[in-house]
Amino acid sequence: MTTWVLLRGLMRESRHWGDFPHQLQRVIGDEDIICIDFPGNGPLNKQQSLASVPEMAKHCQQQLQAKGLPPPYHVLAISLGAMVAVSWAESFPDDIKSLVMINTSLAPHNPFYERLRPQNYPRLLRTLMFGNTQKRESLILQLTSRLTDKKTASTVIDQWVHYAREYPISRKNILRQLRAASQFQAPERPPTSAILMLAGRQDQLVDMHCSQTLADKWQVNLRIHDKAGHDLPLDDAQWVITAIQEWRRDVFSDKDFDVA
Repeated sequence: MTTWVLLRGLMRESRHWGDFPHQLQRVIGDEDIICIDFPGNGPLNKQQSLASVPEMAKHCQQQLQAKGLPPPYHVLAISLGAMVAVSWAESFPDDIKSLVMINTSLAPHNPFYERLRPQNYPRLLRTLMFGNTQKRESLILQLTSRLTDKKTASTVIDQWVHYAREYPISRKNILRQLRAASQFQAPERPPTSAILMLAGRQDQLVDMHCSQTLADKWQVNLRIHDKAGHDLPLDDAQWVITAIQEWRRDVFSDKDFDVA
């Protein structure tokens, strides 16, 4: 039995997956799903965020070893989490059987102005550093989601504000995570794991061309959602799950990827 590992991005914790892990569980059946938090986020908010992406990858490996869950793993990761997954697969190739990367970007393959859209710099930095929790979480939703239903969006913001107040992230840890993401240099060649890339065409945070460039360079599968934003599992969880199902039917024939 292979474990599925879910990794979120900058300043996010396991609860930000929402109902997605439960929806995925219904598809994969008896396989384990583990959501890992990085130091500085969620219940680990009192810890200092790690200084580099490779350190975050090592943290993931250690967490799974502590739980008695041996490799190989299927990893589904978004944004910064996908950077961590790439580093993990590069350092420990036998650990990762498959990798689903959602709306990520990697230096040196993607230029800085695509990795974080320049028009977002002023308000993003101002709000992250000095805005209150409500303003910060509202801005994050605005930049990462294309939810059109105002009632749903309001409910999500209320949930995120609750998470942020229960486990507040320090400004120092925000900066450490930003620095780690900006300094990570991805390998020239892709990891040896099977790779699926997913991207939202309406991503307001990271240019979708980042995923296109990586998919072309690494010659891996890319699927694009025309209406979703950065947080694809939030905007359309079923689309993500269906894309994974269809991809694994094409790529894998072993029982480990049978659809429940």
